Parts: sequence; structure tokens; C-alpha cells
Amino acid sequence: MSYLLPWEPDQADGSLARRVAAHAAQRIVERSIPAGHLLTEAELSLEMGVSRTPSREAMLQLARWGLVRLMPKKGAVVTAITFEERRDLLATRGLFERGALEALTSTPGRLAELSNSLNEPLQAQRAALASGDLLGFASADFAFHAALVQAGGNYVITDLLTELAPRLARLTFEAALEHPEQLATYLQEHERLADLASQANATEFAQCLNAHLTKAHFPKKAN
Repeated sequence: MSYLLPWEPDQADGSLARRVAAHAAQRIVERSIPAGHLLTEAELSLEMGVSRTPSREAMLQLARWGLVRLMPKKGAVVTAITFEERRDLLATRGLFERGALEALTSTPGRLAELSNSLNEPLQAQRAALASGDLLGFASADFAFHAALVQAGGNYVITDLLTELAPRLARLTFEAALEHPEQLATYLQEHERLADLASQANATEFAQCLNAHLTKAHFPKKAN
């Protein structure tokens, strides 16, 4: 898949510090390191069998990803997802996606390319849904939305989205964990969004996207 999260296998060639950070990020996303936990360099070093230096650098990367808050001379506290963070992250991604689709309407040649690029994450989501792989489903969800953003051709925005990737995957994993009965619906909504994107129907896409994000991440508001 073209849009990978840091813990996925094809990302394993990074620096030692990044691999340590990726391992910790996956555990935070999956809640095996819970919100509020004080993560230390010593803990990471022992778990990963590395020295303090890559563990220290990994903590800085986790902070850049927004998964921990650094505590001088103590370590880092794993952040909790707040309503405000969820709202702002999803509003930002939605803005990126709607802007990308509007850009696509003036460059029809990109539409076929976009349609093709959405097939792989959709297939991955179908497979994850069939096997009950919640992290795989969340990873494919990120890949789907990232493909939409990248299709707009704004590489500054694509870079920003890459930095937000672990936090966005964390949101989707939590939504999947809390509402597993809705995963098939989320997939159907992605398929509908892909159809609208291939048609360059920006107005209906924006409406569908807003409804999708509200239903997935703010179910009480949707009701």
C-alpha cells in the first residue's frame, strides 16, 4: 500500500530510533500502552533491547506524532484522545480532502489515477473486516483518506498528513473498537466516497464526507 503507517512492515528500513518509535506508537494506538502511562527511556530500552540514545530519540518522535507529552527528567505521558483533538484532527483532514477533490475537477486526467489508487486500500479494508483485524482496518482507513489528499497534488499538505498519520489511525482504531458493528457501514461509505471522487462530484463528496466522519467518530451527534 502506498500510504504506510510507521509500524507497517515496509517501513522497517528506517533508523533504529524510528523503529523503536514505530513499535511504541503501534502499542499506544492498540491501547496496550494506555493513556496516562508514564513511558520512560529505560522501559523502551529494555523492551526493544537498545541503548538509551535511540530510546530518547524515539520519545521525541512520539511527541512529534502527538502520542505522548514529554515530562522533563521523567519520561513522557501517553496522551488521551480528547473531544477537541478528535474534532480538530478530523476537520483538518476533511478540509484537505475537499480541497484535493476541488483541485481534481480542474484536472480530469487525474481522476482515473485517483480511482485506481483507492482500490488497494478498499481491498485491504475488506480483507481486514473479514478477518477481524481492527488495526489493519484502521491502517487501510488512513491509506484511503491519504490517497484522496495526495491526489490533490499539494505535497506540503501530504507531508503534514504523514505527520498526523499515527493520531488519525488511533482515532479510527478507537472508533472500530467501540463500534465494531459499524465497520461494514464505514466500508460502504468509503466505496461511495470513491465513486463520488471518480466523478469529481465535489459538492456531494463534501456532504458524504461530513456525514461519514460524524457517524464514525461522533455517533451521538449523528443521532
